[in-house]
Amino acid sequence: MALFEIDEASGLPVWVQLRNRFVYLIKTGHYQPGDQLPSVRTLAAEAAINYNTVSKVYVNLESDGYVESVRGRGVFVRDIGNMADDVRSIADTEIEGCIRRCLALGMTIDEVKLRLIDVAHRIQDEKS
Repeated sequence: MALFEIDEASGLPVWVQLRNRFVYLIKTGHYQPGDQLPSVRTLAAEAAINYNTVSKVYVNLESDGYVESVRGRGVFVRDIGNMADDVRSIADTEIEGCIRRCLALGMTIDEVKLRLIDVAHRIQDEKS
């Protein structure tokens, strides 16, 4: 699976999808403080995204405090501290709500697990 995939069927603009993916990767620790992000040109070429779109994402990430740009060297991840827990917390809340609604429908926890896996596979197949 590619690190950056754009969902053409999504209602979200490409730059928002890319920005959200970077925020997720930073908050979940894929990118650590001090890590260098791919250059704008490299990412644009690899992900088949317009150069200006990638540049817009990097500017936005910098203005939101996730990265810092060092002239002539590149873009580097900043230490975001406790902000990293926010994504996990939000995802856990969403997943927990979904599981509780399924249990309220009369499903067992094992049935919920199997349905979650089936749905995840279906979504993954749709993206392929």
